[in-house]
Amino acid sequence: MPMDPAPAAPSRQSLAEHLIRTRIAGDVATSRENNLDHFRALAEGNRYYWFGLELGDRWTDLSAVLELMAERCGVVASPKHRHGQDTIDPELTIDALDRMADVLHKAAENGSRVLLATGHPAGLFAVHHALADALRAAGCTLITPPDHLYADGGEIRHLASVSMLHRGGGLAHTHSPDPMREILEALERAGEPLPDLVVADHGWAGYAGGQGIDTVGFADCNDPALFVGEAEGSVLVTVPLDDNVPPHLYAPLTAYLLAAAGLDARI
Repeated sequence: MPMDPAPAAPSRQSLAEHLIRTRIAGDVATSRENNLDHFRALAEGNRYYWFGLELGDRWTDLSAVLELMAERCGVVASPKHRHGQDTIDPELTIDALDRMADVLHKAAENGSRVLLATGHPAGLFAVHHALADALRAAGCTLITPPDHLYADGGEIRHLASVSMLHRGGGLAHTHSPDPMREILEALERAGEPLPDLVVADHGWAGYAGGQGIDTVGFADCNDPALFVGEAEGSVLVTVPLDDNVPPHLYAPLTAYLLAAAGLDARI
């Protein structure tokens, strides 16, 4: 499945400027009210917001969740800020891309078995697709789900080696961990080894990381679970970004990530 030619990798400064200009970071579209609602839901034990991780009673303090999100994502740190604009720090985004690049580089060196998945097919699929092509070219084995797996009211399908959920005649947005659970259980039933690495978002990433699989992921500022997972060590890297801007806007970010990982961006 060909894509448009990848742009040249931007410098760190150019990428930061692009992230702010496109609102992938900086002043993002997600409101402070929405962020605080989701932080509170995670702290109150609403498993929908745990993304398949098991957090127990370790994150019941809303102030601790806000402090973590300010540190790792760049939301406004003050608890008095309750309405209006919220933020993602583009420097934290790029720092996390650099950490993710290290993981991807090692996966390529080792010829790892990699599973890529997204709950944002209208946004982040473009990033996952490019990573899939580059990892395959580097010698990695890409894992795709068996046919006829179902979860979260839909069928698990793959396109360009990226797993997604199909529901109601189209590819669906989902936070659920259930699709990843179904894939991993199907691999075990078939006697196939589990992935060495998962590259994903939402519950796809959370569930994999919670099962002890090396996992890197992308997360928006209203999705605290993967940042909590990184803080606890169940997720290796969580990249903060707006996870649903028009897909072509992620191209410079993807080019930067591929270059930092030493992967071929000529796809």
